[in-house]
Amino acid sequence: MAIDSNQQPEAWYAVWMRSNFEHLVAGQLSAKGFHTFLPELPSWSKRRQAQQLVRMPMFPGYLFVRGVMEKERYVDILKVRGIVKVLEDGWTRLTPIPDDEISALQQIVDADVPVFPHPHLKHGDRVRVIAEPLAGLEGIYVQDKFSKGRLIVSVDLLGRSVAVEMDVTDVEAA
Repeated sequence: MAIDSNQQPEAWYAVWMRSNFEHLVAGQLSAKGFHTFLPELPSWSKRRQAQQLVRMPMFPGYLFVRGVMEKERYVDILKVRGIVKVLEDGWTRLTPIPDDEISALQQIVDADVPVFPHPHLKHGDRVRVIAEPLAGLEGIYVQDKFSKGRLIVSVDLLGRSVAVEMDVTDVEAA
């Protein structure tokens, strides 16, 4: 793996780990001097016949680590019990997470607002509407705003399409 610290500034990286190892890995990385971020959300858990509110990882199996990814530090990360790998773009390039994406997650965690998992939808994905009155309808999702987008339904033979504004929570990947 080609890791050149002269060209890489300090950045956030996503670390993939074994299931349910998030807190253990975060603790081990912190003990080695890494700055970690494990975003969590409240979730109801039924244990011993009683429901209780517990904190669960927002992205199970992943956490974020910040630093300059020199070869020695990279190897230190990989030696941590439970870590599978640092996410890469291809086989030879570690892929930093943009600071604004981490900042957005940190702001959400700090705001202590309700957070719900949601499928990752990209502009152009085929989706199915899950809310009435259009439940079951399928089309292409085009995102206009953070929480709003349009469902595009096309008649290919005519070469025509129509668009309906949709809330992002009203659709799922088809």
